[in-house]
Amino acid sequence: MAALEMTVVSTAMPTVVSDLGGIEHYAWVFTAYMLASTITVPIFGKLADLYGRKPILLFGIGLFLVGSVASGLSPTMEWLIAFRTLQGLGAGAMQPITLTVVGDIYNLQERARVQGVFSGVWGLSGLLGPLAGGFIVQWLSWHWIFYINVPVGLATVVLIIIFFHEDIQKQPHTLDIAGAVLLAVGVVALLLGAQTTGSRWLPLGVAAVVLTGFVLVERRVKEPVIPPSIFAIRSIVIASVASALFSAAMFGATTYVPLFVQGVLGGTATEAGGMITPMLVGWPVCSLIAGRLLVKVGFRPLIVGGLGLAGFATVAMALLLKPGVPLVLPGLAMGLFGMGLGFAATALLIAVQTSVGWEMRGVATASNMFFRTVGGAVGVGAMGGVLVARLTANPEVPVSAANALLGPEHGRGLSAEVLQQLSGFLTEGLATNFWIIAAAAVLAFGFSFFFPRVKPSGAPAPSEAAMH
Repeated sequence: MAALEMTVVSTAMPTVVSDLGGIEHYAWVFTAYMLASTITVPIFGKLADLYGRKPILLFGIGLFLVGSVASGLSPTMEWLIAFRTLQGLGAGAMQPITLTVVGDIYNLQERARVQGVFSGVWGLSGLLGPLAGGFIVQWLSWHWIFYINVPVGLATVVLIIIFFHEDIQKQPHTLDIAGAVLLAVGVVALLLGAQTTGSRWLPLGVAAVVLTGFVLVERRVKEPVIPPSIFAIRSIVIASVASALFSAAMFGATTYVPLFVQGVLGGTATEAGGMITPMLVGWPVCSLIAGRLLVKVGFRPLIVGGLGLAGFATVAMALLLKPGVPLVLPGLAMGLFGMGLGFAATALLIAVQTSVGWEMRGVATASNMFFRTVGGAVGVGAMGGVLVARLTANPEVPVSAANALLGPEHGRGLSAEVLQQLSGFLTEGLATNFWIIAAAAVLAFGFSFFFPRVKPSGAPAPSEAAMH
């Protein structure tokens, strides 16, 4: 459901902007979602370790569905951003806890295969997302890209209530409220610093101070949101850094490649969404392959090889995505990118889960998801700042005029001079963003060489949770 949401929204956003206006807020529709999920991922992961996976997962799905309905009813871009934030709060519980449950139930060999199956489901949802998004936008309205979550979410709630049972030893716990607040404030300030087109130093300075305070608090409290002890494990440290970097590249590509196709190449919403499809085919296919290879070859070859392929694909993307390029080339680059991430992401996640026991698996999984989402949020936010800076380069041309580039007429109502300037600004801004995407992916590849040469352990996972 979360995968379907991301790809459907990416496909539909140019049309949403054409309807609601506010292209200067384009990136915030994505970053607000990722910001909210970034803040809550480690918090919900910790709560799942303390109180069980099931109640926290159901709560997250409920928030997500309320946010989905409200997003579909949004009358302005500002309201859409607010309700996307609510969606993100729910996603902060859904994503890490679902993956944690897999780690609870299955041993290493089974876990590798099941994570591959999960990626296959994610990929199928993502594959249908662009097609569904393009169809809904063209034949219904963009509002329905959010309403589509409701029947799927309600069915999921019923299945969890009936079939998922867990045996949790209830003990008194203390919640790290101070740590949670400091984490939230620090991440918000960090994102504002990445997104701001003017002075960045104040929010970045606030982020540095507050996040330093967060680290100090976590070292002293009894039950921290993110236990510092997990970062004494080298594989978790490298997985966290690599995940943050490849997520910045991934979310950047899924956000701005559709904008390039529709805004620069003049493609339709369906064609824009189609550029994400090759990535969403390559990822689950290679994730399934990685699940079968993991026990035989270990974590490191899959991580290094996968991130190397992803880095190559993004550099090719930055070189090839120019005005007039055939649609097959960005599609091919996105396919290779997805294949690389399919190998690497599966191995990184299972490596993190294998490094700790049940009592810390929720927070360890959540910490990996946290670094993925914070990397994606900061990356997309920074790229949004680059794009807005280019679109506002000429004060005589209002940035709101760029909304017309994304409509079905592709700016035909604008004067030739304004259309040429806006097209040039959009092309330049996106070209810079594609190089940022490439830099993030190549850096992730570089960090992968520091991953320790360890063989996966085949020890079975504890059976505190089970599906009946």
